[in-house]
Amino acid sequence: MSKILTEVLKANEGYVSSFDKGHLPLPPARGFAILTCMDARLDPAKYAGLSEGDAHVTRNAGGRASDDAIRSLVISHKLLGTNEWFVIHHTDCGMELFTNDIMGDLLSSSLDTATIDANGWHDVGKGPGSADGKYINWLTIKNNEQSVVEDVLRIRNHTLVP
Repeated sequence: MSKILTEVLKANEGYVSSFDKGHLPLPPARGFAILTCMDARLDPAKYAGLSEGDAHVTRNAGGRASDDAIRSLVISHKLLGTNEWFVIHHTDCGMELFTNDIMGDLLSSSLDTATIDANGWHDVGKGPGSADGKYINWLTIKNNEQSVVEDVLRIRNHTLVP
């Protein structure tokens, strides 16, 4: 068992032993959901003033309106009554640092973690890699403001969104 897993399991034990929010209703009390970035530097509870039970928060790389993110938002509305959704991106997002082609090339070279420096991304791993990464739209960000507009429009125009 890794050191990190041990730490997480210990923290979870403490959380479970003191958890007192089970009485809260399943639908979010404030009736909204947030789609935002998974960036570890950001805490949606803090920047949106949330407490447990207030809202649904869906996080992914870039806070993008992927099929899975839209699936979560539709469930949030259809089954749990959220009536407002917020798409929140942020500055200095890691999704601005690469393109679909770069990610595809890195994955083709190896599946190990790449590094970045002033000259760009470098694959320091040893193969094998996989060409399958070239067939995925990684939803990278070229322009932060435009990406928010694109995501909001994608959500609004989705056939399962009222």
